[in-house]
Amino acid sequence: MKKIMLIACLFLVGSLYGNLSAQVKVNVNVNIGSQPVWGPVGYDYAEYYYLPDVDAYYYVPNHQYIYLDGGRWIFGAALPGRYHYDPYRSYKVVINEPKPYLHPDVYRSRYGKYKGNYNKQQIIRDSRDEKYYVVKGHPMNGKGNQKKYYGDDNNGNKNKDKGHGNNGNNGKGNGHGNGHNKD
Repeated sequence: MKKIMLIACLFLVGSLYGNLSAQVKVNVNVNIGSQPVWGPVGYDYAEYYYLPDVDAYYYVPNHQYIYLDGGRWIFGAALPGRYHYDPYRSYKVVINEPKPYLHPDVYRSRYGKYKGNYNKQQIIRDSRDEKYYVVKGHPMNGKGNQKKYYGDDNNGNKNKDKGHGNNGNNGKGNGHGNGHNKD
C-alpha cells in the first residue's frame, strides 16, 4: 500500500510540474521606437548603451545619460559640454543588464578597445529597414508600414511580429555587447 501511495504521489508531483512548466510564457521585449536615432542598428531591445569614448552610459527607457562627476553617478538629459561627445559618430555597446554603471571596470575592460572607433557602426538614422521608421527623428518616420512591426492591424489587434534584428539574428545585433532578445 505504501508503494502505491508513493507512486501516486510521485505521479501527482510529476504532473503538477509538467503543468507548471507548460504554463511558462515567453516574454519578448521590443523597444525600437524608444531608442535614439543615433543608436546602433540590429537590436530589438536595448536598455543601456555603454559609450566607450566618454566612459559613460545612456539609459534608453528614460532617455538619460549616466556619467561620473566627482565620484558620483549623475543622470541627465545631456552630457556636459566638456565631453565633446558626438553620438552619431561614436561607437555604442548595447548592454541589457541592470545598472551596468555600478560595475564600470567590467565594461571599461571589456569594451574600452572600441574607444575612437568613429563611424564604424551603422546607426538607426541611416538605416532603411522599415522597422526603424518608428523611431522619432528617423528621416522616414511616419512613412512606410510601421504597423507591420509594432502597431496594430485594422481590427485593433496588437501585432505579434518580434521585429528581429539584421540577418535573422534574433535581435542580438551584429555588434558587440549582449543585446539579448528574450524569445
